[in-house]
Amino acid sequence: MAEPAVKIPDAKVALSTASVYPESTATAFEIAARLGYDGVEVMVWTDPVSQDIEALRRLSDYHRIPILAVHAPCLLITQRVWSTDPWTKLQRARAAAEKLDASTVVVHPPFRWQRQYARDFVTGIWRMANETDVRFAVENMYPWRYRDREMLAYAPDWDVTKDDYRHFTIDLSHTATARSDALDMVDRMGDRLGHVHLADGRGSAKDEHLVPGRGTQPCAEVLERLALTGFDGHVVIEVNTRRAMSSAEREADLAEALAFTRLHLASAVKVPRS
Repeated sequence: MAEPAVKIPDAKVALSTASVYPESTATAFEIAARLGYDGVEVMVWTDPVSQDIEALRRLSDYHRIPILAVHAPCLLITQRVWSTDPWTKLQRARAAAEKLDASTVVVHPPFRWQRQYARDFVTGIWRMANETDVRFAVENMYPWRYRDREMLAYAPDWDVTKDDYRHFTIDLSHTATARSDALDMVDRMGDRLGHVHLADGRGSAKDEHLVPGRGTQPCAEVLERLALTGFDGHVVIEVNTRRAMSSAEREADLAEALAFTRLHLASAVKVPRS
């Protein structure tokens, strides 16, 4: 008769520096270290420290917490960070990842109005991926909605599984906003799923990034499936804590998110008696 055992995958659980906004990148390193996260993902954005490789290295060394991923500056608010040319941004993100020993660069598909970039994006990502050991993990997005109107803002598509990429990032807040089936998307990504942005959502037109377990997404089920399949990428907590009334409340939310993730990454399996 088989007895239950716990199987925990090699996946590391990291904190996105975006999760502490409006506090700083430096604060994210401090909180991640204090709460026991395995590492951080640096969101490169308007905070000058997030753009400074040497400053990031010093933070990593001081807090003794590794940088596992770099999120390229491809948000609307970061259009001028590290150049206005999107390929230059990705080259700098790759260089930062290589210098910081991060294994992954997270990138969004282009905005539809970035026509030349969008036209060359799939082949360009493959070309860059072939030049480095760093993974370029392309992230699922969502249609933009206003009242009853829907706008396709990303090209080639917000559903990145419709195109051929070596590695994917799945974001569960984005699946909520897109009103798509997260577990089905995990299946379609298959062994090319290299990176997870863990957050929750309720299907609002707004990208909510709730603490896992506070929305309608199958966060627990996704983590349990990753455990069963031996996922060895990174699971990154990327939540919105802007409404926290204090630093202590923000830290409590991030501790809850970490505990939820670790609990559901531990999957019961059957093993034979020895």
